[in-house]
Amino acid sequence: MLRASPLAFIAAVLMAPSAVLAHGSFAAGDPGDPTKPSRTIELKMIEGNGTMAYTPNRVEVKKGEQIRFIITNTGELAHEFLLDSVEHNAKHKLAMEKNPEMEHDDPNGKRLEPKKTSEILWKFDKEGTFEFACLIPGHYEAGMHGVVVVSERQK
Repeated sequence: MLRASPLAFIAAVLMAPSAVLAHGSFAAGDPGDPTKPSRTIELKMIEGNGTMAYTPNRVEVKKGEQIRFIITNTGELAHEFLLDSVEHNAKHKLAMEKNPEMEHDDPNGKRLEPKKTSEILWKFDKEGTFEFACLIPGHYEAGMHGVVVVSERQK
């Protein structure tokens, strides 16, 4: 759910493609089903020495696998976790630069205040390399992004 002024929301919609593709699913897969098995991956949002990052910043999953991301913001600033294609995140990043107050609480994205934890349950039904990123202005440039590599066989 986006929380922004109506004008900021309209501008963001016009400037950035939605994470939802024409056929009704997300670029990186689909929201998970809590009644089905999943593997848990804990991600931490960290800050230090002028850098920001996720740890781990690379996740490998098997196509069809469902992942429960437990995301913890260990820092002193608010951060986001947006899971999408690299291209969609790049376009959305431009919209965030114009509307930095935009907040996310979508199936593929969460905004976390300092010292808070949230989770995203996601089924990766498409092969490829996808990105998770914090698109708050300056955070991506400080290193706050990572990849999910989805393949037929987990490495």
